[in-house]
Amino acid sequence: MIRKCDESDFELIYQIINEAAQVYKGIIPADRWKEPYMPRDELKHEVDAHVYFYGYEEDGELLGVMGIQDVLDVTLIRHAYVRTAQQNRGIGGKLLSHLRTLTSRPILLGTWADATWAIRFYEKHGFHLVTPEEKDRLLKKYWSIPDRQIETSVVLAEENWSDQAYNQ
Repeated sequence: MIRKCDESDFELIYQIINEAAQVYKGIIPADRWKEPYMPRDELKHEVDAHVYFYGYEEDGELLGVMGIQDVLDVTLIRHAYVRTAQQNRGIGGKLLSHLRTLTSRPILLGTWADATWAIRFYEKHGFHLVTPEEKDRLLKKYWSIPDRQIETSVVLAEENWSDQAYNQ
């Protein structure tokens, strides 16, 4: 079952993100890694910035989470994580499909450039990498992240994304 998470899920969201993010350790640049990967205050900041989390629940247990956030004229997919033991069961794909039904806006998402498995996952689900120039512009326009993270990230867009339509 997929459901919208609420305040009572905060600790579970925190646990899932930080457990699943361990896969990035040693993959992303060392200066971008921290323990925990997403501290509670950072997660609270994301929730306060209207990142709405949805969770995949099975037998009363939250197994995966994915956030959605409207920014200006697009929707961002944010913080997609599935418990390590539950990965490769289609949970991330189900969450992504559900979130796509919640908006009619163009959808963008960002991930680490060296997270090749994440890039492949999104490509499998109909997203494509934007050009490096477009990536820089989009990250600066729609995300609030440090320049170093912009350097080490990629942006993926839906197949019908038109760089020219949003090149403002």
